[in-house]
Amino acid sequence: MDFKLILQKLLTAFEKEGIRYALLGGMALGAWGVPRGTVDIDFLVHNDDMKKVDGIMRGLGYECKYRSENVSQYLSPLKVFGEVDFLHAFRTHSLSMLQRTEEKKMFDGTISIKVLKVEDLIGFKLQGMVNDESRKSLDLSDIESLLAANKKNVDWILIKEYFDLFNCTGIFDKLREKYADD
Repeated sequence: MDFKLILQKLLTAFEKEGIRYALLGGMALGAWGVPRGTVDIDFLVHNDDMKKVDGIMRGLGYECKYRSENVSQYLSPLKVFGEVDFLHAFRTHSLSMLQRTEEKKMFDGTISIKVLKVEDLIGFKLQGMVNDESRKSLDLSDIESLLAANKKNVDWILIKEYFDLFNCTGIFDKLREKYADD
């Protein structure tokens, strides 16, 4: 999959259509200084923009392989275009995440992209590990890596909200003790 090519095409179309989006997943981790292998591109997109996103994806030759209330998965028959997944933002927390995005440069500064903030990536990782026990070690490792790389600039109050939401206060306390500078 040619990540740079796909991002250039998608971001141009998102800008033209006014799509409210944020990069998440493995590529977003990389944007925050935590390189991690990935096989797809993941976005959080405002649910009201998903009809436009569907048109963009189909126009680029992608097929929608799966759609639910929460997620849409697109796959290209061309290997170079690979898979792009969209999480639909319509709940209070995910809509707030879209309001907090941060512009990051990728691919040696040639691409500027809206990325979820570290705290919100941690929220998604936490949700993943709570919803699927088999993901716990990888997601917890990603959370720790994000905190280690960004500990001087994180909002511990927002992070605590996520851990409280998922009844994981004990894990939060251990992470805060290990990574907080206060």
